[in-house]
Formats: sequence, structure tokens, C-alpha cells
Amino acid sequence: MTEKIFLTKTETLLPQIGRSVSIGSKKLALFQLSDGRITAIEDFCPLTGGPVLEGTVSGEYLYEPLRDYKISLIDGRIQDPDEGQLKVYELLQEDGNIYLKGTAL
Repeated sequence: MTEKIFLTKTETLLPQIGRSVSIGSKKLALFQLSDGRITAIEDFCPLTGGPVLEGTVSGEYLYEPLRDYKISLIDGRIQDPDEGQLKVYELLQEDGNIYLKGTAL
């Protein structure tokens, strides 16, 4: 059986709008892409030191709100010419609920 941590209900997400979820001291940003996929990344940009939650989503990318860095919501990689990586979290969706898969934060 896969370990999982409840994050939120699917119905609470709006397409292309971030939703903050906290697990202990860790903050995650959940996003529902325009094609319906749901992704989760850490809500912290290593380049600006600020949150990414309120960035603009376009396709599979998030434009970081302070400096407009382009971040992949699929693998967390900050796109060229900038460099960096945000942690991406694996999710499970069951019966209208979204769970963090496993326990590694």
C-alpha cells in the first residue's frame, strides 16, 4: 500500500491558479494546468528567496512573480538562461481527493 498524505479536494482548485498547502513547516504550491493535470512544487524560488504561488501559469510553465523566471511545473527546472531547480512532488488523485504520494518532503 502506498503511503499518502491528504492535501485538498480536487474541486478546490481553479485552472491555472495556485493553491497553497502546508505540511508541517513545508509549503507546497498546487496548480491545475489547462489540460486538467495537477502538479505540486515547493513554494520557494531559490533565485529570489520568495514564494512562487502567485506566479502566472502558461501551459506547463510558471512565471515566478518577483522576477518572471520561467519554471517547469513538470520537472521544477528553471529555464535558460537562468538556472535552478524547485522540488516537484508526486501526487495521487483518488475519489476527488489529492494526496501527496509517499512521505518524503
